[in-house]
Amino acid sequence: MRDLIGYGENPPVVRWPHGAKVAVSLVLNYEEGAESSIEAGDERDEDVSVFGGWSADPGRRSLMKESFFEYGSRVGIWRYLGMLREYKLPATFMACGAALERNPEAARAIVRDGHEICAHGYKWRGTVGMTPAEERAEIRASVAAIEAASGVTPVGWYVREGITENTRAILVEEGFLYDSNSYADDLPYHVQAGAAQHLVLPYSGDTNDARFWGSASLGTADEFFTVLKDTLDCLLIEGEAVPKMMSVGVHLRIGGRPSVAHGVRRFLEYALAQQGVWFATREEIARWWLEHPPVRHPDRAFEGVA
Repeated sequence: MRDLIGYGENPPVVRWPHGAKVAVSLVLNYEEGAESSIEAGDERDEDVSVFGGWSADPGRRSLMKESFFEYGSRVGIWRYLGMLREYKLPATFMACGAALERNPEAARAIVRDGHEICAHGYKWRGTVGMTPAEERAEIRASVAAIEAASGVTPVGWYVREGITENTRAILVEEGFLYDSNSYADDLPYHVQAGAAQHLVLPYSGDTNDARFWGSASLGTADEFFTVLKDTLDCLLIEGEAVPKMMSVGVHLRIGGRPSVAHGVRRFLEYALAQQGVWFATREEIARWWLEHPPVRHPDRAFEGVA
């Protein structure tokens, strides 16, 4: 049954490390090489409009479309790894197993620099329409590919086109800590998954560079910076009473381009200059939430807690 109520007017108060008011999760989506591709043996190429109006016949191989994706694994990944080293910030890489298989050097660099790898499926797709057995096979294939390429076992899950009613119970059985296939809240929350409680770390579609793609509701780095800044400013105000979580979504073939990446750089500098911001991986946020359970204050939800 859908939960349309959530925390309501009484959200829980969590004490992030160092008294932070907002936990900021930087998410780098690594999908290049895992998209539907005739070159990789799929029946069709990815059927997406990659430049806001241009698209190619998905029934025929398109070298131009392939090159658009390739930018992320050839250039974007290294631009962001360098930027994150510069600012000494951690990030979560939502990575498809097939993508890391085709660029193990990048997989090793992500781990070398201390970032988290969250399983993003084996291919760049969701599990909607799959049977439980097919879902489990997809989850295990994703984990095996990530382990082989990077040497680490992912504890988080997020897939492109959504999950089924069975996914979370399977994730619990497979030992996952959390998933992020939700846009429902500004805070982590638990759901029932089979006989267990499962943690969900919501993601965000508005603080996401996907808005530069396709119909493109964003067009400049300034616009992206403003969206990110305004989101953080709002959550910092609310975080005085109820600390919150903010996600920033970047796709290496989109946000990895210089014009968009420069807006992200401006945001990082802005956020680092604010009091009360904790940059963390999604795994760190999940573990903190579980190890330091938030407190419900029925009569003081927005008055601050000493």
